Amino acid sequence: MMFRNLCVLMSLTATLSVPTQALTLSSVELDAAAQLGCVLADDALGYLNEDQFNDRFDDVVGGLPDAQVDVIYAKALGYIDGLLFGVTSGDSAIANRRLESYSNSGSCAYAAQAVSRTVSL
Repeated sequence: MMFRNLCVLMSLTATLSVPTQALTLSSVELDAAAQLGCVLADDALGYLNEDQFNDRFDDVVGGLPDAQVDVIYAKALGYIDGLLFGVTSGDSAIANRRLESYSNSGSCAYAAQAVSRTVSL
């Protein structure tokens, strides 16, 4: 019993001592993730060639540290994953309609404009 408690304590200590990354995103990161989601949707729909994708990707996250870009990219993939939740792998028509709807939404229209938003807490 004592040995098991010691193992649990050691495991917990090792887990808590590993550096962790914050799970919250700043408003800048959230805006960038929404914009990048639009880029990913347009790319998935075949609207972008490789150079256009790279240019738009760099417009959204260029100059940010790699760790921040990784978080933004993961959030953007989460937007796309949420759009496609429940779509069977063989049903590309539904997937395309959802991506098209998102691409044409106000979220992506915002991404195409240089608009500033202020968030008050």
